[in-house]
Amino acid sequence: MTAFSLEPAQLAWCAELRTLAAERLRPLAEKGESGRVNRALVAELGRLGLLARLFTSGALDLCLMRESLAYGCTEAETALALQGLGAHPVHTHGTEAQRARWLPGVADGTAVAAFALSEPGAGSDAAALELTAHPDGPARWRLSGEKCWISNAPEADFYTVFARTTPGAGARGVTAFLLPADRPGLTGRGLDMLSPHPIGALDFDGVPVTADDVLGEVDRGFRVAMGTLTLFRPSVGAFAVGMAQAALDATLAHTARRDAFGGTLRDLQAVSHQVAEMALRTEAARLMVYAAATAYDAGAPDVPRRSAMAKLLATETAQYVVDTAVQLHGARALRRGHLLEHLYREVRAPRIYEGASEVQRGIIAKELYPRQEAR
Repeated sequence: MTAFSLEPAQLAWCAELRTLAAERLRPLAEKGESGRVNRALVAELGRLGLLARLFTSGALDLCLMRESLAYGCTEAETALALQGLGAHPVHTHGTEAQRARWLPGVADGTAVAAFALSEPGAGSDAAALELTAHPDGPARWRLSGEKCWISNAPEADFYTVFARTTPGAGARGVTAFLLPADRPGLTGRGLDMLSPHPIGALDFDGVPVTADDVLGEVDRGFRVAMGTLTLFRPSVGAFAVGMAQAALDATLAHTARRDAFGGTLRDLQAVSHQVAEMALRTEAARLMVYAAATAYDAGAPDVPRRSAMAKLLATETAQYVVDTAVQLHGARALRRGHLLEHLYREVRAPRIYEGASEVQRGIIAKELYPRQEAR
């Protein structure tokens, strides 16, 4: 297998996932409440064995899962991705006791995970976070502050929380904690967002944590966060590619049958060239996502740059493709319940979360200049 093609078994698996998304997951998604955790959907992902694969698969498999599920059911894709994002730090940095307590529930869909990094004043600049872990005795702290824009909050069963343990130390003074949702002093509220998946804010009023709650090492939590994001950024791109492909396929079908000006829309060069551009950009984004994921699995040294490029290109591409699809469909695409109306709401957020497009460009530039100077 190369970064530019898939094996027959992988293609068959992707086709199977698309079928599962359409036939078993979408009906459950349609019964869910917008902005709330759909536990029935999460449980079905567990029964299908997809959540367990989050801990046994590489980056490319993660991308294939997210792309295939996104094509048929964006809610299922997002539910799977949020489980992985929230639980990955536990999988990679947790103690045996932490992993035994939480990962089986994540895998079978009975425990909902969340990744709590962003704050009202620290979104793209994650190193500027202000949630503070105040010392409360030997290897004990109390968390005070707020987290915001947290997916699955406030309904998750546990959170991977990043807090400042050393004031004024920037990225070097952040610690990752595994925090059960029932910890005293932790409260939350949902936020009414454009995106249909659950997003909320968390308030920490002296929430007690100990050394047993630390993920990794004290003051080394920023690398836990960045390691998680480096893995998941290409798969955010895969999510975007799945949405772009769904919009492209809907546009192909619509323009082939829609009568206009004595023929069909596809007969108009202006339309057919737009569709060709949509296909070109979608395929280019897909290849970059696969290349970044393959590089991650191979342990390549330039993974941060590749991951940033993949997320940037794919999410910006999906925005273009979905918007163009809406334009070519006309007013019908804006009606509630239309596939493109749904995709139009879904496609905007990935350009912001897990590092906005501007942040990705900064990462790419930061990686490029040392390479040039070393020549």
